[in-house]
Amino acid sequence: MNDPFTPNEIKIAVIGGGTGSFTLLSALKNHTRQLAAVVNMVDDGGSTGVLRDELGALPPGDVRQCLVALSDSPKIRDLFNYRFDEGTFQGHAFGNLLLTALEKVTGNFSEAVETASEILRVNGVVIPATLDNVRLKMEWPEVSTILHGERVIDADFFKYDPRRATLSLTPSAAANPTALAAISQADLIVISPGDLYTSLGPLLVIDGVGEALQKTDATIMYVSNLVTKQGQTAGFCVSDHAAEIERFIGGDALDYVLYNKQVPTHELAQRYKEENAFLVEVDTDVLQTKKYKAIGGDFLGAVAEGHDSDVLPVTRSLIRHDSDAVARAIMDLYANSQAGQ
Repeated sequence: MNDPFTPNEIKIAVIGGGTGSFTLLSALKNHTRQLAAVVNMVDDGGSTGVLRDELGALPPGDVRQCLVALSDSPKIRDLFNYRFDEGTFQGHAFGNLLLTALEKVTGNFSEAVETASEILRVNGVVIPATLDNVRLKMEWPEVSTILHGERVIDADFFKYDPRRATLSLTPSAAANPTALAAISQADLIVISPGDLYTSLGPLLVIDGVGEALQKTDATIMYVSNLVTKQGQTAGFCVSDHAAEIERFIGGDALDYVLYNKQVPTHELAQRYKEENAFLVEVDTDVLQTKKYKAIGGDFLGAVAEGHDSDVLPVTRSLIRHDSDAVARAIMDLYANSQAGQ
């Protein structure tokens, strides 16, 4: 399956993983049926990490979230997201278990995703960025420091500037040909918000992905994170986030950067403070010097609630974008860009 789209409607590829992609896909599916989610494949924390370690499975967690986002079946969506709260399966999402079982039955993770897509009545296609069984490595060559594994890196307080580190996958990963086709054939590519060093970077450094993003004729937008991450991106402005995305890609590939300019209510600010999260500052003077166009909007959403059954070790931000507001901004911006050509 190397053709992720069908004709006659705007084709959007969303690149990322986890809650960032889930948020965008949930809203963008109201604007087009031609959606391809290209998903990060280095997750090794929580339920996914246990399944990888014990069964040798490819990571199902981010794929599950994207499948659920694009599903037209509310009851099956709830089933896939259901987490067991006791017994042997405590903390595991049912969808993670099913995807792992389907991979074992078919011997092929892509086929497992296709079968799950049929069960969930997915509008669009979910594409693992690579089908290789890989782990993430983050290295500071100048100081001979190396971190291994998404779970370890995600939880680490960086001693050195992450902008001087290199991200790589071990073993070296080949891009899924269907993912490259989605990038090549899309009209619009949206890089979702997400952790720079454990969600977006690991996908963008896969061999062939950066090159495909630099060659595509698609309009490329990056939706910047709402908040900084304690111990990792503290002090990062909007341009810093965008600069890291382009560093991973290997060139100036972005056409637009969308960022939040809305000020939170006092109550929301208190919730942010509980997570040691601070709004990403907008460095307008720097953004105006960039090749891409930076566009602000009111993108703050409600704070999500944690799940009582999330007992396996995993870190999740509960701070979310207003998915509908971001989707409308993306579609309006794309329409205006096409009208101006």
